[in-house]
Amino acid sequence: MGDAYIVGAVRTAVGRRRGALSSVHPIDLGATVLDALVERTGVAADAVEDVIFGCVDQVGAQSANIARNAVLSSSLPETVPGTTVDRQCGSSQQALHFAAQAVMSGVHDVVVAGGVENMSMVPLGGNAVAGHKAGFGVPYGKGMKARYPGKRFDQFQGAEMIADKWGLDRDVLDAFGLRSQERAAAAAAAGKFEAEITPVDVETDDGVVTVTRDEGIRETSLEALAGLDAVVDGGRLTAGTASQISDGAAAILVCNDTGLTRLGLEPRARFHTMTLAAGDPVMMLHVPIPATQKALERAGLSIEDIDRYEVNEAFASVPLAWLEDVKADPDRLNVNGGAIALGHPLGCTGARLMTTLLHELERSGGRYGLQTMCEGGGLANCTIIECV
Repeated sequence: MGDAYIVGAVRTAVGRRRGALSSVHPIDLGATVLDALVERTGVAADAVEDVIFGCVDQVGAQSANIARNAVLSSSLPETVPGTTVDRQCGSSQQALHFAAQAVMSGVHDVVVAGGVENMSMVPLGGNAVAGHKAGFGVPYGKGMKARYPGKRFDQFQGAEMIADKWGLDRDVLDAFGLRSQERAAAAAAAGKFEAEITPVDVETDDGVVTVTRDEGIRETSLEALAGLDAVVDGGRLTAGTASQISDGAAAILVCNDTGLTRLGLEPRARFHTMTLAAGDPVMMLHVPIPATQKALERAGLSIEDIDRYEVNEAFASVPLAWLEDVKADPDRLNVNGGAIALGHPLGCTGARLMTTLLHELERSGGRYGLQTMCEGGGLANCTIIECV
């Protein structure tokens, strides 16, 4: 089995709901990062053997295999294939795993992985809602209902269940939400995101506007966060401690040794370990914990060996529970903020996290980085990379 390397990684800025990117077709967001990736890495466009994109709500503007349509809207030749993956919030992290597995096996040498979601245009749960309204049924059959009688599969409920099980009170959750905003604001002010973001030109009534900065970062305080209503009646989590509905895209070039040599490319990081885990689909969002434990065991590493961690901030309770059970250092977690501040464009987020993690490791001189995220259905991916 060969190695898989990251050669380049790029993302758009993350737009907030009904913000600067809301009018940009998700296919064009995907094409933008594909073009930027080719330009930045210098890879021959016709050398790309597949494009694997994550996208969660594959309906309307995001239907009909958005990865292939992004290729056809980009500078890549029409001979480049594309396919679209849905592993819920981890879709583009799974796309990365598929790309790495393809080049490690030698089936391909050069693959692009990434993801896209325009949640302003295609709302959260849009595929299920549209299908139900059209009379096409719901995504739960009688066997699943019999296995989990009377249970709801609801991420908001799952996040509250985690807060309850791990004893995370409102003050602790609010403090984490504030920390995410403060870290993201500091990173943006220091220009830390500039190298990973490619500009997006947006046509408006006032002319073309170029979007280069994440829109979700906002100034807040513990007092302001304490004044927010809970998302669920009687709950502890609020809009200030949950990920933002957002728009964006990201793409990553993955090669094996043959691809690097043939194309004269230089690797930036190596895929060290990749794992999956699954668990209770009702609590749903706690599975990054066993996914991480499995990855560390397989890698022969301890959490102390990892220089930076990106744990997706779907809700503040998720990374806080992860920190406690994994016994990780909070000063290495989401050091430039997370989805609470930067946003969570579902199908894009896995690739966005990896793009940010790679740049942060290079900037800080770290060796190992770990990324994990919770996913609908009680799933999680975990990826460990090693800078080279």
